[in-house]
Amino acid sequence: MVLAAIIEEEISIPDGVEVNIENTNISIKGPKGEVSRKFTYPNVSIEKNEDNLLFLSTRFPKKIDKSMIGTTKAHLSNMITGVTDGFTYNMKIVFAHFPMTVKVGDGKVVIENFIGERHPRNAKIVGSAKVNVKGDEVLVSGINKEDVGQTMANLEQATKIKGKDPRVFQDGIYLVSKE
Repeated sequence: MVLAAIIEEEISIPDGVEVNIENTNISIKGPKGEVSRKFTYPNVSIEKNEDNLLFLSTRFPKKIDKSMIGTTKAHLSNMITGVTDGFTYNMKIVFAHFPMTVKVGDGKVVIENFIGERHPRNAKIVGSAKVNVKGDEVLVSGINKEDVGQTMANLEQATKIKGKDPRVFQDGIYLVSKE
C-alpha cells in the first residue's frame, strides 16, 4: 500500500475577484461585496499563485485531512460565488384561516397573527443577509451563503407548529427555491 505524500486541490479565481491571504484569514472581494473567513485547520495550507489559482494542499494526509481539504474548497468556492453572483432563497407564506402579517424590523422578522396567536413570533436576521417581503413571498438574499441559509432556517423554525398535526395545520413560511 502506497500513501500519497501530498494531496492538492485548486480553485480558479474569476476576473474581477480579489483574494487576500493573511495567516489564517482569507478575504475575497468582488463586484457584490467582500466576504472574509478564518480557516484554522492546521494541516491544510492555502496559497495563491500568479495564474489566479488558489492551491489547497496537505502533506501525508489522513482521512480527516482529506475531508478538510474538500470542506475548505467548498467554503472558498461558496465565498467566490457569493461575491460574484450572490445567493437568493425564495420562500412562500402559507396560511389557511388566519392571515399572517410578516414585517422586517431592525435585525429581525416579526410574524404576527400566526395561527391566531396573540403574541408575535420573531426570526433573527443573521449577518449581512437581507430580507424582502412582497405579498406572500419572502426573498432572503446576501453574499454569505451561511448567513442567508441560517436566516431562511430561522424563518422556517419561527413558524413551526408544535402540538398539532402538521398534515392538517400547514401554516408557515416555507422554502420554495434557491438561486
